[in-house]
Amino acid sequence: MEDKYSVLNIALTEAKKWLNEIDDRPVSAKLTFEELSEKIRFPLNSSSIPAEDVVKHIVDSTKDGLLGSAGGRFFAWVIGGSVPSALASDWLVSTWDQNSALYACSPATSIIEETAGEWILELLDLPRESSFAFTTGCQLAHFTCLSAARNKVLKNVGWSVAQDGLFGAPPIKVFTSQHRHGSVDRAIRYLGLGNKSFQAINTDQGEILISEFENALQEFKGPKIVVLDAADLNIAAFDSFSQLIPIARQHDAWVHIDGAFGLFARANSNKKHLTKGIDLADSWATDAHKWLNVPFDCGIAIVKDKDSHREAMTIQASYIASDKIARDQIDWNPEWSRRARGVPVYAALRELGKEGVSDLVARTCNFCKMIIEGIGELPGAEVIWKSQLNQGLLRFRDLKQTASEIDHDTQTQKIMDAVNDSGVAFFSSTTWENKLAMRVSVVNWRTSESDVKKTIEIFRKLLS
Repeated sequence: MEDKYSVLNIALTEAKKWLNEIDDRPVSAKLTFEELSEKIRFPLNSSSIPAEDVVKHIVDSTKDGLLGSAGGRFFAWVIGGSVPSALASDWLVSTWDQNSALYACSPATSIIEETAGEWILELLDLPRESSFAFTTGCQLAHFTCLSAARNKVLKNVGWSVAQDGLFGAPPIKVFTSQHRHGSVDRAIRYLGLGNKSFQAINTDQGEILISEFENALQEFKGPKIVVLDAADLNIAAFDSFSQLIPIARQHDAWVHIDGAFGLFARANSNKKHLTKGIDLADSWATDAHKWLNVPFDCGIAIVKDKDSHREAMTIQASYIASDKIARDQIDWNPEWSRRARGVPVYAALRELGKEGVSDLVARTCNFCKMIIEGIGELPGAEVIWKSQLNQGLLRFRDLKQTASEIDHDTQTQKIMDAVNDSGVAFFSSTTWENKLAMRVSVVNWRTSESDVKKTIEIFRKLLS
């Protein structure tokens, strides 16, 4: 009998080859835009092509145009890898091909996702009565949480977004850090509030200034939303939740936490103190495809007020087979058709367990510290920010006596580009306090002490 799915054997072989060789492959992509386009872009064929040939072509044409971000020496953006069970279960999710918006469409994945959400609340020690949703990423997790926030703060002043829309609604002010992530801006735009609704609060070493925060809330008399950072992108700074959230409460503000990766500090007893008071918030957003190391794409929205969460997301129609005994994801999620992205979360949590997640956080934080300190000791290297979690900043100085800050920026970019071109490791830049710096971010479960040593050594060669 013909095996219609023999092509899956090719995919399996190539996937295992990619993963087994990733530590020895260049971390950077080696082909240019033009070279990749020549391999990939051509007119659509008129006749059918065997599935095996299609997959072989995809493998051959992309192999030198992919980043080694799944490996242990990718330190640019906060991108994790995939623990084996999460990767395998994600394949199963694609194979099952269930629309996991409703229990009626996929009973088993519905229960798996509900269980995974409960485990996340336990792991992160957040209010157990909270609702949750598995979204495409932290961007949509922000959108989901802030949808609930928008509806609730307007409801408090007698306005129904669901019935009346936003035209004529009382203006909402969104109080955030000056270092907020751009995904918060996009979520606010998606929600129809606009960039003018933001009021950025100044910071000291990345943390919102408490007195300025309190004064800003006192001055505005309308509906308020506050967005606080659980580890900002550059230096992993945590706002003072135990002081800021009670102030926000006094002014009837909804408090949302951007914890894209930093929320997982709560999974480790030695890092949990950084998040003191965070459980007092109203909603939290994080990514499972960062520190939990599940495949893209998987964000998590958590909302303490279930009613506000459900009212902001739910939809009812005569053809929707709602089930009274189980949770329908469509009630909590902005998507209608959706894959069961909570299944890899379930798998990763089972594979790692509480102790495994805690160890993963501790191990990657320690490796970040080693990289920052090891490179920071080299001639011409400067530590801009020591690592208190898994993020840090380095800068490389032009050693000429007449060198300016612009020269140091140029040297920093030059050294970073040289490392990336070498293929040994991969980094990205940022601007911190008007200076160009190299970010160091470590979240991958595969990163080892050997990876750290190789990374420090390539900088040693370049700086010597």
